[in-house]
Amino acid sequence: MLIAFNKPYGVLCQFTDSAEPPRPTLAEFGLPPDVYAAGRLDQDSEGLLLLSDDGPLIARISSPKFHWPKTYLAQVEGTATDEHLAALRQGVQLKDGMTRPAKAQVLVGAPDWLWPRDPPVRYRKSVPESWIELTITEGRNRQVRRMTAAIGLPTLRLVRLAIGPHRLEGLRPGHWREEPL
Repeated sequence: MLIAFNKPYGVLCQFTDSAEPPRPTLAEFGLPPDVYAAGRLDQDSEGLLLLSDDGPLIARISSPKFHWPKTYLAQVEGTATDEHLAALRQGVQLKDGMTRPAKAQVLVGAPDWLWPRDPPVRYRKSVPESWIELTITEGRNRQVRRMTAAIGLPTLRLVRLAIGPHRLEGLRPGHWREEPL
């Protein structure tokens, strides 16, 4: 079984939490039993999370050696320029090494289908913002956030749109559907 889930902002990609007080987890969304996340999204990120009860499938989706593309929508602080996009497309030097080249394009504003975030992203009248669609083929910890910060555009909001052929479309935050294998 493969499940596509739209992980809301502030939810952990696990079913339990030992913190006091406990933070929201996947256990709150009525997911089928015995499924586990194939990869992660940090607590501050939203969007597509794939879950499965098939260990080898989880390993294929999660493993960097299979290069499953992951597409993100990033709201960044600052105005994204051709130079910023060129840097992302060439690969960005991070503390743990050079990233693989990414596909990157600037969007004109937020997509009209995008739900409001709760809590809202902070708005500063004097600082412009941009929206970038970015596709990577590796999955380092907080990679997109670190890439945009390295080129001078800190990420304000991050939504994963796709993992391989699986897409977020049609899923509201907190909802899930079974996907074809």
